[in-house]
Amino acid sequence: MLEPKKLIAIKDLLDSAQKSIISAKKILATMSDVVELKKELESFDTTGLSNYTSGEDKIIEWVFTGEAMLWSDGAMYPVPQNYASKSKLVQWSKLKAIIHNDGKITYKIIEEIEHETKIWILTKNKDRFQIIADGKTYNTLLAAVTFIKWEIGDSVSIRIPKGKDATYAAVEAIIPKILSKE
Repeated sequence: MLEPKKLIAIKDLLDSAQKSIISAKKILATMSDVVELKKELESFDTTGLSNYTSGEDKIIEWVFTGEAMLWSDGAMYPVPQNYASKSKLVQWSKLKAIIHNDGKITYKIIEEIEHETKIWILTKNKDRFQIIADGKTYNTLLAAVTFIKWEIGDSVSIRIPKGKDATYAAVEAIIPKILSKE
């Protein structure tokens, strides 16, 4: 007979897996084309990523896709938007998720990709906030927009990976209107 604690743990793991699948489907639904998604995911360098334990904690290393974490086997898991926005996490950077014994997850950047900073204008296409810079459109996280209270047309400072064909921009700061008009 199974112990009640183990049954509860199994139920919690199944609930967590179900939430991850739902989140992954939501991310996939925002992508316009599954073929484009597969092509984009294949361009991420996942070599050298590992998973291991440290004491009772499980640690998994990932590459940040702009919205989610990608592991070397192609598995994707969402990254909390507030973490990605506040840490100004740049697409292609490597991070780790530390899964503690009590179920709490801590995220840490382990290798920030070399990036460049640009100043451009915030736009919106349907329900997605975007930044157009040098003739290219970059998506940005909703949490970044709401966190610093932007408005469409505001000038923003963004971080994009240097020398990579990025689809996401990390928001560094909003440029005050008084400065952007000078």
